[in-house]
Amino acid sequence: MNFNLTQIPERTLKPRTHGLTMVMDKGLSLEEARNFLSAAGPHIDILKLGFGTAFVTPNLRAKIELYQSANIPVYFGGTLFEAFVIRNQFEEYINVVKDYGISYMEVSDGSIIIPHAEKCGYIEKLSKVGLVLSEVGSKDAEHIIPPYKWIELMSAELSAGATYVIAEARESGNVGIYRGSGEVREGLVQEILTKIPAEKIIWEAPQKAQQLYFLELVGCNANLGNLAPNEVISLEAMRVGLRGDTFNLFLDRE
Repeated sequence: MNFNLTQIPERTLKPRTHGLTMVMDKGLSLEEARNFLSAAGPHIDILKLGFGTAFVTPNLRAKIELYQSANIPVYFGGTLFEAFVIRNQFEEYINVVKDYGISYMEVSDGSIIIPHAEKCGYIEKLSKVGLVLSEVGSKDAEHIIPPYKWIELMSAELSAGATYVIAEARESGNVGIYRGSGEVREGLVQEILTKIPAEKIIWEAPQKAQQLYFLELVGCNANLGNLAPNEVISLEAMRVGLRGDTFNLFLDRE
């Protein structure tokens, strides 16, 4: 930090195992990515090349190497994994991951139906290649998964070898753990936390109100994902009580 302030909550240090900030790159140019790193690099823990953008991104290898040179793991969005699976190209997906030096992989089933035992099989196989982030929840706003099922799915996927489970919200934050309005399904979230450790869950939280909810519920070291590049510094300030929304959260006034 740039100067001393007392009563700042203790953030975990990089490389973190929790307190993660996962950022979604939906198509930054190489120069934009370089500028982004100069502004926010120390506060980025994981970088996702959103949905299937890796397939059409110019200078893909150079961009991945740029992020990795800043010690930021990069991974392809789960939609790309699903695109390989639906085309019966799972082994090719593994080859692509290895070719680009990717050590983090997302397994999801938000766009296609994958029997859960089969999904766990993919997790188990990929966990032998690198670190697996497994996404739970549907991208279909009409498909409401009951809390007990979220817990069952998350538990099974962690047991299959996932390092983290991602609570689905899409890039807009209006499905999965959120209502269509973006409001948190609080009962769902709190029930999940009775069985699944907070350190193992990355909450997709693209909206400020959603980020605030998890910081108040879990603390400054909540794992938050789907951050826009221009929101990283703002989030870090909010994490440590230096934004109006969290200003009083960590102060000891006695």
